[in-house]
Amino acid sequence: MPSTDHAPRAGFTATRRIGNAVIRNRAKRRLRELARLNLAKTARPGFDYVLIARSATLGRAFKDLESDLRAALAATSGESTDAKANVDKPVVQEINR
Repeated sequence: MPSTDHAPRAGFTATRRIGNAVIRNRAKRRLRELARLNLAKTARPGFDYVLIARSATLGRAFKDLESDLRAALAATSGESTDAKANVDKPVVQEINR
């Protein structure tokens, strides 16, 4: 059981498959900003979250990425969501500490 007295933490990853270092860093910066704006409000305390950049992370509108992240967070917490599965959307994985 995770400890609820710890704030949620986030990790970010982007593989070489999506591009060179500049592209990977840009994708991770976008994911970090998404996490900064959304995790404090919607993530469960005591859990770690891993956001994985996909090839579409740079091409998608920020609002769309934000709605993808919210849908993924809702799915990890057991809430229902209308988000459709798409392999190019960012992936959120919840990890117990």
